[in-house]
Amino acid sequence: MTKPKTTRKSVHDRILSTASGLFYREGIRNVGIDRIVAESGVAKMSLYNHFKSKDALIEAWLRQQDQEWCEWLKTTIEQRASNPSQQLLAIFDALREWFEGPDFRGCAFINASVELANADHPGHRVALEHQQSIYHYIKSLAQAAEVLSPEQLARQLLLLVQGAIVVAMMEGSWSTASQAKKVAAMLIQAAPKSGVTETVLIENMNLSNAETQRHRENEEF
Repeated sequence: MTKPKTTRKSVHDRILSTASGLFYREGIRNVGIDRIVAESGVAKMSLYNHFKSKDALIEAWLRQQDQEWCEWLKTTIEQRASNPSQQLLAIFDALREWFEGPDFRGCAFINASVELANADHPGHRVALEHQQSIYHYIKSLAQAAEVLSPEQLARQLLLLVQGAIVVAMMEGSWSTASQAKKVAAMLIQAAPKSGVTETVLIENMNLSNAETQRHRENEEF
């Protein structure tokens, strides 16, 4: 009894796995379809049956990377911290762990955006979606930490994340994660908290009401 679905999935995964390793290690532009076919051990026709073009393969690779990397980041952060404010800092601990890995070659999405240099390329759009996913995740942690302006803090921390990744790749050093964490700690500490702001507003209103009452009492005399 034949199992065409299993065979098809196996070929698909083999192509994607081979392309994933080559694209990340050597760059999208440096790896052609013939190289992927040779190293995956599939026929070129089989590759095109699963991926209509190299661009489609690039998009599929980046979508897979997005899912796997985001899941890894969230799991790693949750293992390191439970408090939202501490989880924001744990982002940089996770980055350090990633940077220390022997296979670290920077961010696949930043690398792809630079190589593709085309805002209309499907791979570029996936890279932007990935960036937005990270931004929204950081913002959700900032909201849980009761930061008054979670959007602003999320944008600041995202810039730190991306900067640390780029410098780590260029310098081959994981210390950028530790340096970025120190800056992040200062930003988180300085970020106004919604609960504190509400208390201050209430106190100011009470003071204002008291001053108004005293003013009225003085006018009566």
